[in-house]
Amino acid sequence: MSLIQENIEARKVVLHQIKTELIQRLHIQKTESQIDDDTALFGNGLKLDSVDATEILVLLDKLYGIQVSESDDPSFMRTVNNLASFVIKNRKPQ
Repeated sequence: MSLIQENIEARKVVLHQIKTELIQRLHIQKTESQIDDDTALFGNGLKLDSVDATEILVLLDKLYGIQVSESDDPSFMRTVNNLASFVIKNRKPQ
């Protein structure tokens, strides 16, 4: 398998994990297949709020060992895809 294919498969795994965790932790009334990768987390997308944002930060720490700092660009929480890119870039090696 090429490096590109490996990266694509790894991204799919992260997207699946994120969607599944969001649905379970935030009690989102959608299935994974109903959440597009480019769905906005806030506003007209999943309609999350500041309490949900805090829960996402907890999810990042517990699931991926990522501790978000104030210096991190908050745009990682714009869409599911942005969140996946942030995870892939910042997660701790397993």
